[in-house]
Formats: sequence, C-alpha cells, structure tokens
Amino acid sequence: MTDGLTWHDVAGTDELGPGEVMYVEVGNDPVALINLEGEFFALHDMCTHQDASLSDGEVMGDEIECPMHGGAFEIRTGMPANFPVVVPVETFAVRTEGDRVLVAKRAES
Repeated sequence: MTDGLTWHDVAGTDELGPGEVMYVEVGNDPVALINLEGEFFALHDMCTHQDASLSDGEVMGDEIECPMHGGAFEIRTGMPANFPVVVPVETFAVRTEGDRVLVAKRAES
C-alpha cells in the first residue's frame, strides 16, 4: 500500500544523536532534521518570524530555539512555543527504514 508521498533518503540514523539537529533538503525544501530522544522529526528550516535557519538553532527539551531572536517551536507539531514566534512552521512526514531516515513533504489538504 502506498501513502502517495515522495520519500527522500536524507540521513543515516547514526548521523544524528539525541538532541541534535542537522540541515537536509527534501526536494527544493530546506529542512531541519531533529533527533528528539531517539525519534526523528522534520521541520521547515526557515523560522516563520524572520529568515533564520532552524538547523542552526538549539534543541531545548522538546522545542527548537531559533538562533536569531530566541523564538521557539514545538518539535513534534511545529507550533509556536516562545515569542516572537506566532506562526507555526511546516512539518514534514518522517520514517525510518533500517538505518536510514526518510522525509516527505506532507500532502496539501
């Protein structure tokens, strides 16, 4: 059964330790890939407050802090967690196959 998504192999599971974030690309989209306690999540890499790369940010608990103004997003949902961020960041679908991490852009609803 297919899910209709286009999956991109972006990293090995051993390339990103818990609490770490790295920049990857999914098609033409810049993505921050995050290892949160052994589970992988992917958020659009650009902060919605001002153009800053979230992959340069810091994972703090279950949030990622933007390196520019200290705004933060919930890693699991992309929802704003700390001012000045007020607009959610796009999330991507993530799955692992063996020792590989795959990411796909979610279908537009």
